[in-house]
Amino acid sequence: MSNKVISIEYRLTDPATGEELDSNIGQPRLEFISDKQHIIPGLESKIVTMKTGEVADVLVEAKDGYGEYIEELIQILPKEQFAGIDLVEGMPLYGTDENGQTIQVTVKSLTETDVTIDHNHPMAGRDLMFNVTVLDIRDATQEEIDTGIVGGEHYDSCGCGSGHCS
Repeated sequence: MSNKVISIEYRLTDPATGEELDSNIGQPRLEFISDKQHIIPGLESKIVTMKTGEVADVLVEAKDGYGEYIEELIQILPKEQFAGIDLVEGMPLYGTDENGQTIQVTVKSLTETDVTIDHNHPMAGRDLMFNVTVLDIRDATQEEIDTGIVGGEHYDSCGCGSGHCS
């Protein structure tokens, strides 16, 4: 099912503990274009087989989610590189990589002289359980296919974020 706009509602939990990690229930629906790598592959591969109105529990293993945890992505940097930032363990930091892409790292620990940052995604190495409801499936417009943005110019023109002007 290629180039479909799929709208979902989801609740994400840790399958080992049942702890809720994220949810969009009661909030705007999550909309994505299939085959554009907008969501993690382990979740998309199940959703694209579902029909509108269908509900499913989807267990996504770490390798099919945010990837395995990679120790080599831990980096120790001199604290002076973070001058002016009130660092706290666990806080996210945002920067730019060598290709100009925005990246997020997490402050893993800090000492008087060093800051240990983690380039892994915060959910790397974790299995994830999604309870998903498919709310809508439709063909993507040519503009959505070309831009990879659901709703295209609509969001710029009225700002309602609903995908439809009323």
